[in-house]
Amino acid sequence: MSDSSLSTFDHLDHAQVQEVHDLLTAATESDGVRPLSEHVWLHVIHGGDEQAQHLLARTASGDLVGYAHLDTTDEVDGPSAELVVDPRFRQRGVGRSLVTSLLEQTDSRLRLWAHGEHIAATKLADSLRFERHRTLWQMRRSLHASLPEPRFPAGIDITTFDVGTDEDVVLTLNAQAFAHLSDQGSWTLNDLRRREQEAWFDPSGFLLAWDDKHELAGFHWTKVHGAHRHTSHSRDAHSRDTHSHSHEAIGEVYVLAVAPTWKGTGLGRALTLAGLHHLRRLGLDQVMLFVDASNLAAIRLYESLGFVRWDTDVMYRSGS
Repeated sequence: MSDSSLSTFDHLDHAQVQEVHDLLTAATESDGVRPLSEHVWLHVIHGGDEQAQHLLARTASGDLVGYAHLDTTDEVDGPSAELVVDPRFRQRGVGRSLVTSLLEQTDSRLRLWAHGEHIAATKLADSLRFERHRTLWQMRRSLHASLPEPRFPAGIDITTFDVGTDEDVVLTLNAQAFAHLSDQGSWTLNDLRRREQEAWFDPSGFLLAWDDKHELAGFHWTKVHGAHRHTSHSRDAHSRDTHSHSHEAIGEVYVLAVAPTWKGTGLGRALTLAGLHHLRRLGLDQVMLFVDASNLAAIRLYESLGFVRWDTDVMYRSGS
């Protein structure tokens, strides 16, 4: 990458965010998969964590051809990063230069996400002696296929999310349910509110299950990609769903959480079905979800409901 340069920033201005957005759009259209996770993109457009770093790779003429996001907030598992390279400038060392710079900034202690498990990403990780550390499956099912009615355990009452009221109880349960997954279980009130401001946010698709003591037993937060049937709650011009969609609208089992005391009661299955029925009532054809490949119980649940494996995301960890 002798004809280009790297720059690091603590925060991106409006023009830089737009450049990154355009780069993501080009990569998504070329690869058929978004190169950055939703969590990272929200941090990009809203400012993100104070310890985050943004690496921009430019040609000699100033065109943006590569971007990497470095998150150093996790002191236990270590820094994590995601990156994207302009499809027109691949196989020119841009990705390698970005990862090499990330390794230098983290003393070679780095976790690196590759969305879609592309061969090029695998080869780059192998060449830099990264080890495969974690795998996420994307699973899908048709919403036209048979869909059983949900059968909730006795004493469960279902409501929809009340903005401004239910945030604290949802975050508490989220932390309990995902204590083993720091990326999810560490969500803060700001993380939740950022998502409330997104154009796709729809509280009618955020289902809460309360027990007979009016304690939150579980929730199923659904999401719709590619089409929004309601008005955004945000005045931020960047808060819309800024990723380009090359497909028809698709639903998502966005977050499914069950309190530890309700594990094994059938609540998770019932909540999943209730969310799928909601998405089908919206007229959607398909629904997707992400699940850790090591979570065999969840995979068995989703397979029993007609989901099949569609794609894979991989986290690599530096070998040193």
